[in-house]
Amino acid sequence: MPVSLTDRLAQWLAGVFPEESMPRIGVAVSGGGDSMALLDLLRQAGVPLAVVSVDHGLRPEARDEIALVAQYCSAHGLDHDILQWQWDQRGSVQHAARDGRSALIAAWARDLGLRHVALGHTADDQAETVLMRLARGSGVDGLAAMRDVATRNGVHWLRPLLDTHRETLRVHLRESGIGWADDPSNEDPTYDRVKARQALEVLAPLGLNVERLTRTAAHMGRARNALEYALDALVRDAVTLECGDVVIAQVIFSQAPQEIQTRLVARALNWVSGQTYKPRFSALQAALARPEISALQGCLLIQKAGKLRITREWAAVAKTRCDVTSVWDGRWVLAGPHEKGQEVRALGEGGLAQCADWRATGLSRQSVLASPSVWHGESLLAAPLAGLSEGWYAEIIADRSDFC
Repeated sequence: MPVSLTDRLAQWLAGVFPEESMPRIGVAVSGGGDSMALLDLLRQAGVPLAVVSVDHGLRPEARDEIALVAQYCSAHGLDHDILQWQWDQRGSVQHAARDGRSALIAAWARDLGLRHVALGHTADDQAETVLMRLARGSGVDGLAAMRDVATRNGVHWLRPLLDTHRETLRVHLRESGIGWADDPSNEDPTYDRVKARQALEVLAPLGLNVERLTRTAAHMGRARNALEYALDALVRDAVTLECGDVVIAQVIFSQAPQEIQTRLVARALNWVSGQTYKPRFSALQAALARPEISALQGCLLIQKAGKLRITREWAAVAKTRCDVTSVWDGRWVLAGPHEKGQEVRALGEGGLAQCADWRATGLSRQSVLASPSVWHGESLLAAPLAGLSEGWYAEIIADRSDFC
């Protein structure tokens, strides 16, 4: 007898939460079929829920789609919040909307004390992702596609339906009398994902179908896990953290396979810069091949005295400023005798000239230039990482403290 969707979901959840009572989790629902089905299945499984929808302000129809979510939540006594996102007209609107949505939902979850947010990605989404990444020449990580559990922006993102077909979810909705909305952009061939969906229909007779591609993703996922296991071992043996820098012992680093080397440097670059996506492999290889100093992803790679140091690039943070009570550059908090009008900014050349003892810190000049310092107007008050503490200290925030 086939296992019901609700039972399959319950089994998956038991694997994620094996020894604790089910916590309240967030679920992101757009009004489309996949997320509406996920919402209904989670509710039927008895999961305590908070529901969130994001209006990107790009399509007037989105309001009607979100209204479907609101109606469902009202009928079942579920909390539902609607978040507004606005495009700043920079970069690709698709990428900006995806990143903006993720950041908004993560902030919403943290504000509510939620550690987990469920997303309605399906086996079809997974197969389309693999096909698109194959077209881009992606390696193991790209072809492993989406994880069913991933951590980003301080939130655990859950994808319980990665083994479920899109049409199976629509059958569930029809049988349950639940309405949903189809985004017209899902039929627009100018989008890569739509092209991939159409290509799958053509390739299916050759055996390149959803099942085969999701199986490939699973194989690549196991390979990725093995590589990350080897990477963690290299981190333990070769890496030290110094005042926000990642310092790698080059003798040990050079003995590791090239794949593990590039993974380590990519992880370090993301940790220092706060960026989510890894640099392109070609750019990373070129940076490592340059002697002494190279710039990549808002960081500097400094090869000197048997060490590879990855530090923040001053040019990347030269204009970054915030109040002394806020987080600077996405990772630094400063504490000390703060007063009104003070702000945090990168030390820079002018500040460095006022720190006579900066060399005693053991940090590189580049590291000190990009370090957080406290200013009042044009007056430098403190530079904790440059030997001018004046009662101030700086530390990495908890969400960014664990490089391992």
